[in-house]
Amino acid sequence: MVKEKLIPDYIFESSWEVCNKVGGIYTVLSTRAKTIKDKLQDKLIFIGPDFWKEKESPYFQEDKDLFREWKEKASEEGLAVRVGRWSVPGEPVTILIDFKPFFDKKNEIYSWLWEHYQVDSLHAYGDYDEASMFSYAAALVVESFYNNNIDSSKRVIYHGNEWMTGLGLLYINYKLPQIGTLFTTHATSIGRSIAGNMKPLYDYLFAYNGDQMSVELNMQSKHSIEKQTAMYVDCFTTVSDITANECKELLDKPVDVVLPNGFDNSFVPNASVFAKKRKAARKRLIEVANALLGDNLDDDTMIISTSGRYEFRNKGIDVYIESLNRLLRSKELKKRVLAFIEVPGWVGEPRHDLVERLNSGKSFDTPLEVPLVTHWLHEMSHDNTLGMMKYFDMHNRKDDMVKVIFLPCYLDGNDGVLNMTYYDIVLGNDLCVYPSYYEPWGYTPLESIAFKVPCITTDLAGFGLWANSVKGGFSDIQDGVKVIHRTDYNYSEVADTIKDTIARYSNFTKKEIDAARKKADVLSKKALWTEFIKYYYDAYDIALVKAEERKCREAQ
Repeated sequence: MVKEKLIPDYIFESSWEVCNKVGGIYTVLSTRAKTIKDKLQDKLIFIGPDFWKEKESPYFQEDKDLFREWKEKASEEGLAVRVGRWSVPGEPVTILIDFKPFFDKKNEIYSWLWEHYQVDSLHAYGDYDEASMFSYAAALVVESFYNNNIDSSKRVIYHGNEWMTGLGLLYINYKLPQIGTLFTTHATSIGRSIAGNMKPLYDYLFAYNGDQMSVELNMQSKHSIEKQTAMYVDCFTTVSDITANECKELLDKPVDVVLPNGFDNSFVPNASVFAKKRKAARKRLIEVANALLGDNLDDDTMIISTSGRYEFRNKGIDVYIESLNRLLRSKELKKRVLAFIEVPGWVGEPRHDLVERLNSGKSFDTPLEVPLVTHWLHEMSHDNTLGMMKYFDMHNRKDDMVKVIFLPCYLDGNDGVLNMTYYDIVLGNDLCVYPSYYEPWGYTPLESIAFKVPCITTDLAGFGLWANSVKGGFSDIQDGVKVIHRTDYNYSEVADTIKDTIARYSNFTKKEIDAARKKADVLSKKALWTEFIKYYYDAYDIALVKAEERKCREAQ
């Protein structure tokens, strides 16, 4: 007989990225919200940091009537909260907390943490303090809401994402044992650091000692809170088999459940609008390129891009540029290529000379100065992307078949040059390339195929492994996703495979392209949250069973 799963009555979920768009975790939470809210309604409550205060947040709509009585209680308890709804599909209830006041108690909080959970906060620096004070404040919100609003018979989950929520999870674990705790690490802090410091992660993973590496890489405090949280929570989870292996080796704790990241395709325009939006995106990208380059690229140009966080090696930006440099000399390439690098750098301002050209409506036959970048950067001479292009002597010359443009800003629709959002732009691509070296899951390739754009990724991305598992072997570009085998040491081979795949795709007939786009779309449907949410309910069940056991022990 199959045991019936325990279902939570309330879920509190906290993250640094609730109503705060920083990276992939924002996408995980904001696209998943609707699927869980459909089941729990307003008993799904997100908790995030309040950076906006009195300013208008583009992600949060305050509702002064929601939980009005509790807000007054919370205020008496010293909590400065705002309650409202996150402006994403499903519009879940969200509580934003001002965590700044808790800095005054920082040493006292860290002493408590050391005394009860042996977390080393002595080596804290950078964002550790800020994240910890938010984490503590978020836990106080849960404690207050639970004590004032929730019947003790109700089943409650507190779910924290990343090491930044660890302190709060341990606080709840200690103070409210009747709540089931769930911790998701989307990437171990020490694994990301090893990869980012140019050390080979995968071949030597079995030999690395997480504690020892944290000292070597000056990561003791982040590693300590992450490891102790993993040890003590009721259910420890991560987003892919790759990261599960990392957790076992570097945190000395196997995960209880793998929670693959899904997607909510309500972000994708329906068929009647899709073609119009794709056409508009292509038109704008080509307009910007022609104004910058003094060129006359037309709609037959093959548009490709990479995007994501500016982690030059981890996200494979280096190998992408390398492959484009090699593509310049490819005899197989049958179309002109316009390649974008859409990662936010240290932006100074939009280029006024480029904006003037775009506003003039004229066409130009001479390039602007530095025809590689759409926005001026602070310290351009120290930028990795521009530095590598300069090293390869890539200057977007008139006769080059491959033109590469760095778009170094968040595509939020207000960048001053493109002025379109990422989701309105991505569907204009013919191909997307994400050759990651370190990628626990990989939202960008999943988003790409959801917008019917075939993509290239690697089997060091959780998404790439998943695509291979669906195919039952290595997925290729005609399947909608090309998954390249990547190791610690085959960088050059990866660059060649990307170059060859782009060249081969440029030779595809319209029928072959349509078939690849259709397969990309079909594959993306298998990664919808409706398919993946069951793993979350497995995790909730594990946490609630342990919480129920504690309740029973207390009652005896």
